[in-house]
Amino acid sequence: MRNIITAIAVATALLVGVSHASADELTDRAKAGKSIRIGFAHEIPWAYPGDKNEPLGFANALALGVLKSMGYTNIEPVVTDWGGLIPGLQAGRFDIITGGMYITGKRCENVAFAEPMGKFGDSFVVKKGNPKGIQTYQDIKKNDSTMATVAGFVNVDAALKEGIAEDKIMQLPSLTEVLAAVKAGRADAGAGNDFAMKDLVKSAPDVIDVTDSAALPEWTFNWVAIAFKKEDQDFLKAYNEAQAKYLGTPEMLEAVGKFHYTKAQLPGDAKTEWVCANR
Repeated sequence: MRNIITAIAVATALLVGVSHASADELTDRAKAGKSIRIGFAHEIPWAYPGDKNEPLGFANALALGVLKSMGYTNIEPVVTDWGGLIPGLQAGRFDIITGGMYITGKRCENVAFAEPMGKFGDSFVVKKGNPKGIQTYQDIKKNDSTMATVAGFVNVDAALKEGIAEDKIMQLPSLTEVLAAVKAGRADAGAGNDFAMKDLVKSAPDVIDVTDSAALPEWTFNWVAIAFKKEDQDFLKAYNEAQAKYLGTPEMLEAVGKFHYTKAQLPGDAKTEWVCANR
């Protein structure tokens, strides 16, 4: 009997050890006090670096608030171009994408999204007065116009879905170059999320207008979430639990409000599993 009890005790100890060792890499890293590396591009007002490379933008503000509520304040920002976010996460250059990324089925194959943090629409920047009457992708197609957007943005897939020819979609490295293409007449419209398009207009209000995001069909509206490596499921679960408590609170709305996020952008009841299957 004593041998049986001893064997059970040893087995239990081994199971506990296995359970402890099975925590994912990000959980182990964070609990060891190492920095949590957040990756983002220069996308105002979503996520962008400040003068001292500090993480600004409402996606960063929300992520930092959630992480702080989890007890993690040792944060290391890693700035990259938009197209390098998912490859950088997969290569281990950073631990979390905080860049304000739309949840799409294609991206869900490569990263593990947290539950949505907001719902957003898209719009276009056009020449002042909108001379070609562009409000939708169909207008771009009908006018045989050229559309510019950032490589990797969902607007590329949306344009292709709406029947715009690939050679009429100018894919550029940044929103700054999208704006330049529209101002120079190389593109008739620049596509992106509504917040970013409105921010672009501020830099050239006498030259550029922004279209109404409500003119686009409902299927073009998207949910945004913070993204993790697929292996970091323990940390993702803990993050989702913390975000659920933080999302929509006065503290959260104050933190993101300076970057133009309001109650109107709260995600509603949509869940990431559904969004992955429907976007």
